[in-house]
Amino acid sequence: MSAALPPLIALEEHFDAGILHGGDELHTNLPPHLSDRLQNLGEGRIKDLDDGKTSLQVISHIGAPMPVDGCRQVNDKLAAACAKHPTRLAGFAYLPMSHPQAAADELERTVSQLGFVGALINNTTETGEFYDDKKFWPVFERAEKLNVPIYIHPVYPAPALAPRYKGNFSDMASIMMAASGWGWHSETGLHILRLWASGLFDAHPKLKLIVGHMGEMIPYTLDRIIHTTRHWGAFARDLRTVWRESIWVTTSGMFTLPPLQCLLQMSPPERVMYSVDYPFSSPRENGLKFVEEVRRSGLMSEEEFAGFCHGNAERLLGVKAVPL
Repeated sequence: MSAALPPLIALEEHFDAGILHGGDELHTNLPPHLSDRLQNLGEGRIKDLDDGKTSLQVISHIGAPMPVDGCRQVNDKLAAACAKHPTRLAGFAYLPMSHPQAAADELERTVSQLGFVGALINNTTETGEFYDDKKFWPVFERAEKLNVPIYIHPVYPAPALAPRYKGNFSDMASIMMAASGWGWHSETGLHILRLWASGLFDAHPKLKLIVGHMGEMIPYTLDRIIHTTRHWGAFARDLRTVWRESIWVTTSGMFTLPPLQCLLQMSPPERVMYSVDYPFSSPRENGLKFVEEVRRSGLMSEEEFAGFCHGNAERLLGVKAVPL
């Protein structure tokens, strides 16, 4: 008989507060089963976690535009749900990144008063701005001060960036190419490179970032990228050091072994964490089956596997996975 699986923590898991946002091309008119799961912060979600043997889910809001007051309402709603299920749910703050000082203050409020364990932010603002502009750095400075990570999550491209994904093919091909078919991942990987090139990690050496989807394409090309960075400028910490020390990676939404094998060759195992991408992926049908396959594969030692399942997230976030 095989040994029981370690407790599981998943930390790219979403909800929709259903307030003060106009939606976007991907989250408008979702199938009912997805909309229902996104808006359920109660027993329906807990049942899904039980089915997937997920001990703790770290929840964040979907990437729809949200004003400052709306972010506060979203975060308060999430905090109330976490308070009802304190051993099963934890929160990442949703921040109004178009207003960096307000975003930094909301991060501090949610961590200090609501017990959140960090924040998940869109890859760009709604107008397509990346965060290598120093006007956004107060958010990263505050995260470093609070010792919590920032999860940079893909978002559908802003109108100014969308035309590059349109061409001689269907509208749905364009939408998916810009999203989970390519653009989400390449744009988020680009963002990490922009942040390093801007000097952010030298200015804030204790900053902790998380990216999902097996590293948003970076691991496969990391050595080649690093080879070119000798021309990028002078930095106190080279890109390889920053990748290994300041960036954590989840497996969210990807459930095959080849990209995981590549990731483990390019990242320390203590920086790699399990995630599902709920409700767009299933904790049971996708997540649990993948975890079992990872164990059988021998890609990780038992100690590394326990870290992947829960230990790495516990150390990063200051949470605890209670066995089911």
